[in-house]
Amino acid sequence: MSLITCTRGQYLSQLIFRKISENKSSIFSSIHKYTHGSAVNKNGLLQISQEVEDAMHSRKPIVALESTITTHGMPYPDNVTTAKAVEDIIRQNGSVPATVAVIKGKVYVGLTSSELEWLGSRDGLVKISRRDFPIVLSQGLSGGTTVSGTMLVAHKMGIPIFVTGGIGGVHRGAETSMDISADLTELGRTPVTVVSAGVKSILDIGRTLEYLETQGVCVATFGCSRDFPAFFTSKSGFQSPYNVQTVTSAAGLIESNLQMKTGSGILIAVPIPESFAASGEIIESAIQQAVCEARDQGISGKDVTPFILSRVNVLTKGISLQANIALIKNNAEVGSKIASALNEIQLRGDNSKASTVRPQHEERGEEKQSRPVVVGGVVVDFYAQLGQKCVQSNGATYPGSLRQSIGGVGRNIADCLSHLGSRPLLVSAVGRGSHIGALHDNCQHMDLSGVEELDGRSTAVYCGVLQQCGEMMFGVGDMEIMSHITPSLVSRYSESLSQAPLVCVDGNIPAETIEYICDICSQNKVPVWFEPADIHKALKPYSTSARDHMTYTSPNVAELMQMWAAFRGKSPADVETVSLDTSCVDDVIDACLPYCCELSDSIPVVMVTLGCHGVLLCHRLGDKPVFPTKHKQSYSDDVSVLHYPACSPAQMPTTTVSVSGAGDCFAAGVIDAIVKGHDLDLCIKAGLMAAQYSLQSHHAVPTTILPEAFSSDRVKTWAPWKPRPIKLGSEKKMRY
Repeated sequence: MSLITCTRGQYLSQLIFRKISENKSSIFSSIHKYTHGSAVNKNGLLQISQEVEDAMHSRKPIVALESTITTHGMPYPDNVTTAKAVEDIIRQNGSVPATVAVIKGKVYVGLTSSELEWLGSRDGLVKISRRDFPIVLSQGLSGGTTVSGTMLVAHKMGIPIFVTGGIGGVHRGAETSMDISADLTELGRTPVTVVSAGVKSILDIGRTLEYLETQGVCVATFGCSRDFPAFFTSKSGFQSPYNVQTVTSAAGLIESNLQMKTGSGILIAVPIPESFAASGEIIESAIQQAVCEARDQGISGKDVTPFILSRVNVLTKGISLQANIALIKNNAEVGSKIASALNEIQLRGDNSKASTVRPQHEERGEEKQSRPVVVGGVVVDFYAQLGQKCVQSNGATYPGSLRQSIGGVGRNIADCLSHLGSRPLLVSAVGRGSHIGALHDNCQHMDLSGVEELDGRSTAVYCGVLQQCGEMMFGVGDMEIMSHITPSLVSRYSESLSQAPLVCVDGNIPAETIEYICDICSQNKVPVWFEPADIHKALKPYSTSARDHMTYTSPNVAELMQMWAAFRGKSPADVETVSLDTSCVDDVIDACLPYCCELSDSIPVVMVTLGCHGVLLCHRLGDKPVFPTKHKQSYSDDVSVLHYPACSPAQMPTTTVSVSGAGDCFAAGVIDAIVKGHDLDLCIKAGLMAAQYSLQSHHAVPTTILPEAFSSDRVKTWAPWKPRPIKLGSEKKMRY
């Protein structure tokens, strides 16, 4: 588990807990600045899992989870199994789980599977509320955090939503005992939204709701009614002041509370699923018996709830445990969907503020905060790389290596953009339950809220065969699900499309969907990048009106030829074959030049990837010598053609590990630089640098691609050379 922790003792501990309640990105920049990149220090107070850290950097939605359900709420191994299942549900809904616990005097935000197992199987752990932190941390103890303890940590981490089973409340007879759960006062002073199944029926629900009102806590039932649930039953006989019927309205409620800075939290009460609510009477009867037994045995305080839950499980022969698990899972699904909706609202708000507060930055070409959209395929990739040069199609088995990864042109581009800090929204489709676990495990740093899970469909699968040198021989793909990325599906994200600084579509999606996207972007003056994907899919825009609304494309040589043929209304048979095996780059350029010049009449910026020979840029000149942005730009008939070598001679790699993601990383590198407002030269060089990273990795998008490695100064240092201008003669207009 990769952790970020405090260093230099008490000073940095105080620094973290001060900074941690401010802007999320400043947390890590402050820590890293002080520690000079130190990764782990055992004297640290706070330990953040890599998954949560990545989510905070990439601004993915995060859902906090308590750990007393694991340490005190359920028997082993049901507690650990449930905790892992809840985390998986949160991931499946596009959010990142952050289970909070204390292990040996350190506050953990996000737990590994082994850490969950350790907590769930160990006896004698402390139940940690707000009041218990000083003792537990100072004495190096371990335990599970309650609702109030988890809310405290979540707020300091800037996590606005917390999912649990049920909260504590006002105990019966509290008018004399003053037994009131710290959860209620925490809700009154900590602006975190708690998603729960209400409060347990052993409590005084009426007085609990009154106390929450006194504390200034907004309470709303999730659903069409205001009936306040009582954990195992959907109706307690009391009403919530309000109700929210959708995750979007719930997210709007939370955002309004945060904007208003009330300082208090929100309780969203989610009724137990109806299939388990039928067992409510049996469970309620067992609860009343357990309450009497607890009183007779003199059990009080924080020991009451664990005793009652354990006893009720015995009395109901496991029915209550199954109902408990069901409601927690249901809360996790609702809470994670609300978190995703809230994150989308906040990202839109940030983009709006960026365009309103900093318009002068666009004129100066400074970096803009933007959110591009990528619409394309998510594919499970299998690659077979041959272990020898000479093979025959004779049914024999040849030595080689096999590997699996999550790919797809659209996904790869969105992946690389996420690594570079552009925070793209990926819109795609996968089969429900088909490779979903692998997708979320590999894409935890990405915003997958636009990836729809379709029933009865299989996630796309591709099998590629590579030569020993890493060059692609051929591939076989099952891409049927791509046909279901329809205009109707994409229309759910029309607002994101219309507000994006740039939209990238890959050729895997249907032609009518490409047309729909181009139409929205044209109306809103949003530039479109078309990534061909292969020679067959490269033709799709030319069968629709999309042919007139694309701004960028980066085909390889074969795709360029096919796109030109479709643009000119020619047959693929009319296209010449150009080999990149030649050692003479000028021969390759001469062969491609007339095609890309003519294609620029349709697409203003054509970047032809030439493999080891680099990139041929054909750019129809506009009113500014930079790449087009969201603002309207006029074009002249003049065309500029530049050749960019793959890299400096000193940077030339001796071997190539894999070419499978180089083109996608090139596209993402250029797009990221465009979105950040850089000029043409730096954009192309950033793309080439990203491609070089990919060529040296077995991963299509290597994790070494990071924003700091692709700063403008780093890119200029990596590629100090100038591109070579290509003189145009009669090539611009071909005669056929």
